[in-house]
Amino acid sequence: MNIYQIKKASELIKKSNRTVLLTGAGISTESGIPDFRTPGKGLWEKVDPMEVLSKNTLYNNPEKFYKEGFKILMGIIEAEPNKGHLAIAEMEKLGFLDCIITQNIDNLHQKAGSKNLLEVHGHIRTGSCIECGEKVSFNIIKNKINKNQIPPKCNKCNGNIRPDVVLFGDGLPEDFNTAWDKVRESDLLVVVGSSLTVAPVSYLPGLASRLIIINLGDTPYDDMADVVIREKTGIVLPKILKYLKSGG
Repeated sequence: MNIYQIKKASELIKKSNRTVLLTGAGISTESGIPDFRTPGKGLWEKVDPMEVLSKNTLYNNPEKFYKEGFKILMGIIEAEPNKGHLAIAEMEKLGFLDCIITQNIDNLHQKAGSKNLLEVHGHIRTGSCIECGEKVSFNIIKNKINKNQIPPKCNKCNGNIRPDVVLFGDGLPEDFNTAWDKVRESDLLVVVGSSLTVAPVSYLPGLASRLIIINLGDTPYDDMADVVIREKTGIVLPKILKYLKSGG
């Protein structure tokens, strides 16, 4: 990373009338949340998240889902936003971002103060009854499980409750369709902390008019990007924010 890359990225954001920012797991690893999609890292050493956090396990082996998969979600809930999340929230507040699309379920953008957010993989704030759709807070699910009610039951109809996250095998929520339209209508897409390998979110950069990628590793879209910065998001984003605020 050099000052030229920061300056060029900042100038593209300044000139854009409609900038959309997309975040992936790379921004949240800096808050201590492991990237559980990558074998050989953290959670994969003890459990396969793609199995225990799958729709198939939820329906066919709820005991395993709530004792192993849900435990992973509980490990995320106490995390706090880092400098990257805070910089994004301030960029939005200053009018530089039209909206934020996130693949993350960890609520860190909300905690940082972001408002216009599209959560394409759901979130860990609430759960829903599979039968009647009744919404409950995540804490209610947690309390029921702590009382060994597995699967947790809906107080309204006695149906099973599930967390409002996109599990492996689930379809995506309406937020994804909105995100698709937002990127297609944008002047600039800024990708932050995503390898851009998880479909269908990985298709979004192909819709962008201009593209900035900030990610530690390479991505399939690096060759088409206007700027590629391979550095931690918590280092890069505050620098871009400082430049945007300076008007330099």
